[in-house]
Amino acid sequence: MGKYFGTDGIRGIVNKDLDAALAFKVGQATAMVLAEDMPAQDKPLVTIGKDTRISGDMLEAAITAGLCSAGADVMHLGVIPTPAVAFITTDCGANAGIVISASHNPFEHNGIKIFNGRGFKLSDDLEAKIEQLIDNGDKLTEKHSRDIGRVLTRERECIDRYIEHIVSAAEGKISRMKVMLDCSNGAATRTANDIFGRFPLDIEMINDHPDGCNINANCGSTHIEVLGRMVVAGGYDLGLAFDGDADRCLAVDENGKLVDGDKIMAICGKAMIAEGKLKNNAIVATVMSNLGFHEYCAKNGIELHCAAVGDRNVLEMMQEKGFNLGGEQSGHLIFLDNETTGDGQLAAVRFLRVISKSGKKLSELAAEIPTYPQVLRNISIEGGNAAKEAIIRDERLKKTIEDEQRALGKTGRILVRPSGTEALIRVMVEAADEKSAAELALRLSEFIEKLSNNINM
Repeated sequence: MGKYFGTDGIRGIVNKDLDAALAFKVGQATAMVLAEDMPAQDKPLVTIGKDTRISGDMLEAAITAGLCSAGADVMHLGVIPTPAVAFITTDCGANAGIVISASHNPFEHNGIKIFNGRGFKLSDDLEAKIEQLIDNGDKLTEKHSRDIGRVLTRERECIDRYIEHIVSAAEGKISRMKVMLDCSNGAATRTANDIFGRFPLDIEMINDHPDGCNINANCGSTHIEVLGRMVVAGGYDLGLAFDGDADRCLAVDENGKLVDGDKIMAICGKAMIAEGKLKNNAIVATVMSNLGFHEYCAKNGIELHCAAVGDRNVLEMMQEKGFNLGGEQSGHLIFLDNETTGDGQLAAVRFLRVISKSGKKLSELAAEIPTYPQVLRNISIEGGNAAKEAIIRDERLKKTIEDEQRALGKTGRILVRPSGTEALIRVMVEAADEKSAAELALRLSEFIEKLSNNINM
């Protein structure tokens, strides 16, 4: 991770870690980096989209000013899902796309994520160049006269093209089902009704009235238990939940039980094999994926590869090995034949098509995939990225994990890692029974808390 860019762009609490001054410099530096590979007389074109956070307008204005001052033209897309920005950037031939969002984080957070002209997240090398320019303000240049950039507007046209693209990804009919959609008071509120309304579904949308401060608040994919209760109470066939920027999708079955990213990939992957559409009969997941998912894949002729946590790492492995399906347990699902990044609404449409074609209830499909008890804990860490990395590298922690894993044996796993987007260290324990997993996760969490209090930075 760099000084500003984490595993998923720049993130922070607005006007504490991320303010308008930094956003302005990001805009300037991005324009300069893009211009390096262009003829001198041409201006880079950059799309900008945002989620529903109250700080989005401020950061959008600052980034726009920075881009234009350094000679880039800007196309505003308004409130729109993150993957829509990636799609539109390539569709309209822009040089880059910027998303202002902190995804699943609380509303007081925000972030800046940059896609290149091919719709993929910016490379580490280009992010490093942008960071160097930000820190060396003397090298940030401003254009004059006719060379200053301007703001263009093709918002409605671009969004309509994205909606058509998602609808076409169903690749067939979807039968009538009663479905509840949780939009997390986020970016999906802009597109979900237009997308899912195109199918013969009885749709009810919840958490679709954003006020700038209620994004992800007790709703969406990070609080899916709420959707589960409402699906059961209303007699729905299933529920689908997105996060704040709609790049994640999780589901609940008719009984309100969670169907996570592992199970969605498993169900879709098996269907794609039957249709001859799963490249190399393989899926890329992460080290967080449940052991039950591994067992299911082995039983059904699916070769499962595991990348480090993070959709960027999943995508890199997919590209390297030539695979077309991958994702994370948390709901980042990448259908590479359709898009260059995880897209919650695309995943939902593809998933609904598979359920429809199977003729089964979602609970029946999900029951085919075993689940080992898995406990997750998050430990808050003061001191930023440096503190997190120091704790992870600490030999005392390494030895403790080794000892606990040895005692656990082959019946479970331990994964301790720093969050790439928040001031947290995440602990995952998988064991034969939930009680053992919970007790071990608690012991490790308490050890990390003590280590955090005593470690010398």
